[in-house]
Amino acid sequence: MFRISPTPLDPAALQRALADARAGACVTFEGWVRNRNEGQPVLSLEYEAYAPLAVSEGEKILAEARVKFALLCAVCVHRTGHLALGDLAVWVGVTAEHRGAAFGACRYIIDEAKARLPIWKKEHYASGATAWINCATRGEHGGAEARPPA
Repeated sequence: MFRISPTPLDPAALQRALADARAGACVTFEGWVRNRNEGQPVLSLEYEAYAPLAVSEGEKILAEARVKFALLCAVCVHRTGHLALGDLAVWVGVTAEHRGAAFGACRYIIDEAKARLPIWKKEHYASGATAWINCATRGEHGGAEARPPA
């Protein structure tokens, strides 16, 4: 299941949905709003998404991961709207028979989501400036700015 949520996420409830007696491993990932990026103090973030395409492509990513890693279950939920520091922005959870598959699948899903989904992040800085960040082209420590289409 992939979905876009305008409301706060409940990681405990999401993880309960993964329960499966066949599973030997459950791996989850939580992406939180942090207070700095590229040396600038960040106060908050805004996420916008083109939900119909994001959900369709998100489901494709999960289906690919299920096949590639022999998953029992895969879930990804991404927030939209204005998020405060420490808020949960994205949650990924997978179950598999073995831990290696679960770790690999979780990483695959978040990396593909960042690269392929029409979801945009706007950072609000302590200086009062804002910037749209292009998640698709960002590596761990850098990247290009982009703005969502009007």
